[in-house]
Amino acid sequence: MIDVEESSALDMVRGFAAGTLSPVAVLERALDRLAQVEPKLNATVLVDADTGRRMAEASAARWRDGRPLGPLDGVPVAVKDTNSVAGWPTRAGSRPTPTTPATADTPGVARLREAGAVFFCKATTPEQGWKGITHSPLTGVTGNPWDPTRTPGGSSGGSAALVAAGVVSLATGGDGGGSIRIPAGFSGVYGLKPTYGLLPNVPHSLGWLGVFGALSRTVADTAAFLRIASAPDWRDAFAVPPRDIDYLAQLEGGVAGLRIASSRDLGFPVVHPGVAAAVEQGVEQLRRAGATVTEVDLDFSPLRDAMDVIWRAGFAGALRHLDGAALQLLEPDLLALMVSAQDLSAARLQAAQDAARAHCQAMQRFHQDFDLLVTPTLPIPAFAAGLNTPDPARFPRWYDWTPFSWPFNLSRQPAASIPCGLAEGLPVGLQIVGPLFREDLVLRASRCIERAIRIGAPPM
Repeated sequence: MIDVEESSALDMVRGFAAGTLSPVAVLERALDRLAQVEPKLNATVLVDADTGRRMAEASAARWRDGRPLGPLDGVPVAVKDTNSVAGWPTRAGSRPTPTTPATADTPGVARLREAGAVFFCKATTPEQGWKGITHSPLTGVTGNPWDPTRTPGGSSGGSAALVAAGVVSLATGGDGGGSIRIPAGFSGVYGLKPTYGLLPNVPHSLGWLGVFGALSRTVADTAAFLRIASAPDWRDAFAVPPRDIDYLAQLEGGVAGLRIASSRDLGFPVVHPGVAAAVEQGVEQLRRAGATVTEVDLDFSPLRDAMDVIWRAGFAGALRHLDGAALQLLEPDLLALMVSAQDLSAARLQAAQDAARAHCQAMQRFHQDFDLLVTPTLPIPAFAAGLNTPDPARFPRWYDWTPFSWPFNLSRQPAASIPCGLAEGLPVGLQIVGPLFREDLVLRASRCIERAIRIGAPPM
């Protein structure tokens, strides 16, 4: 019998196939573990054990009959509450949202359902996923399994906390400025933001910044997820034609011969010394594995204004349907963000989008010389839960303390966070960035780090 709290989704599936493990038993263990940690973490907004049990029992019957639906059949998955699940409300951490059940799954959730995944809970998110930490007027403050007084990051913070705490091996997320990689970095799990368009998604006013994705215990679990979630969906007119790439089959390809660029700070000199040391440990493992690593001098700080403009305009657009009474129910900082967007001109928004496109072109040119780019995921360890910023003077907005994640939403590139060590007893992530649609390279390099560096489980 494998240890369900530490096993990967693919380990579970191998147990199901061998008959040594049951989807029903795995779900019950997940529910037990959730009951243990939830009082400290506050990482769920909804728990539906009855639905989970029905789905687990159906999966167990399929495995007994030798007809599983896919490589994740029977695996419990937590769903971020910005993703819709048919039959459950989608509250997105926001009091003005309806309590009525959604009538359809969002595309990525639909693909997981078709593959036999088991849904039993929805994970917390900041209101509408607007910032890089996880607390909201609707659900309160979510804690980090490494230290519940610290934030797990966001906006997929509930998902990251549930994976790190051993409740699930896989959870859905979304990333518009780092919302998969930030919580992966702070919580010590794996998170990959795919190339925009690779995984069908529902439209959002943030345009090409926002993508659907997942957080997981292992790189291999994310590789399996990517193939499932990339199946076509008519609701996304901007998704690329399905490519059906077997990322798992390529995972052990290694990094020997790859040209990897390393940037210490991308032009934002705010990196904590403990973070820098852990990241260098990860970079050294890539060298030892045969990659040629070159330190490069990149300065993305001029892009901060473009990110600021697009972000403010995007959320003002996404919430423009709210009336005056509903607006007063929003988190004050989110309402202030929307109000500030009223002063943005069309010309300024267009200039910001032009800057993002120019950045995308520059990065495509950059990747003619380098196969991958590595940076810290975050410049600091996780800070106190419940705060929007650890230091308002140094970091006025959330994207000031997350300067290494959002540049790659602007450029649409795949980027992942893999644990590479600890600083002050808290996880540190190494960010691995690839050319457009080269998730295979990002996964291979991530697997290289995963083999070499293990940070262990959080102390809870």
